Amino acid sequence: MARAAVKAKQQARAKAQQPPKARARGRRRHAGGGNPNQELFFVRMRRHQKWVYALLAVVFMISFVFVGVGSGSGGLSDLYTGLFGGGGGSSISKAQDEILKNPAKGYRDLATAYEEKGNNAQAIVALQSYLAQKDKDAATWAELGGLQMSQANTFSTRYQTAQQAAQQADPSAPFLPSGTLGAAVGQNPTYQNVSQRAAARTSDLYTKATTAFTEAVKAYKQASKIHPRNATYLQELATAAVNAGDSKTAVTALKSYLRVYPNAPLKKQIQNEIKALSKGTPTVKSGG
Repeated sequence: MARAAVKAKQQARAKAQQPPKARARGRRRHAGGGNPNQELFFVRMRRHQKWVYALLAVVFMISFVFVGVGSGSGGLSDLYTGLFGGGGGSSISKAQDEILKNPAKGYRDLATAYEEKGNNAQAIVALQSYLAQKDKDAATWAELGGLQMSQANTFSTRYQTAQQAAQQADPSAPFLPSGTLGAAVGQNPTYQNVSQRAAARTSDLYTKATTAFTEAVKAYKQASKIHPRNATYLQELATAAVNAGDSKTAVTALKSYLRVYPNAPLKKQIQNEIKALSKGTPTVKSGG
């Protein structure tokens, strides 16, 4: 037993005196489990590619001085707008500048710019200025007629709404007696001012609608005069004339349309329309 105890102590002493084991060779593990070289990537890039940063600095300085970055003037956004299109009202301003150099082209471009913005009233004015110089442009005459028809239909729709409002402005009107007694009783003063304003608005919209239809007739007449065998122009002329109450022009246009297009699918209906207009029978107008 004593010998075994002595042997155990000797073994423990020998083990304690052994030098520590050398650490295994190999790549040191990163504390986060990733690749430590990733953290050195940007450091290396800064060291070995300083020319890249220098170039970026020069570009930024040029942008700041010449483009206006940070100056509140739009800077790069204006540059991108110029390069890739857009620009809001720039097309209108460009067309207005073009008028000084080439009036016909300038007014033509200005009309297109206004149409793209949905401003038909200004587009009509621009087209009229263009046609004052290029009066043989049938397509533009037809375009002008189409814009005027669109305006007329808009005024017609507003007229209908205003007419209904005028009728509702005085609810007591339908119950007033007619004839001499009605004139003696007079209108209810409570609604009189409102009713008068509504009636004035109705009259104004009616005048605007009929004027626009009449102007459209003139435009389509010019287009048809330049190209008398264009069935589309004749059809549009007839439509505008019917809406303007010009039965004579409508009949002439429809007859010309059938001569140009004798096999029209709606030939029978057109012939009936010609008969009705010739007799002075009222026809349904666009927008009432």
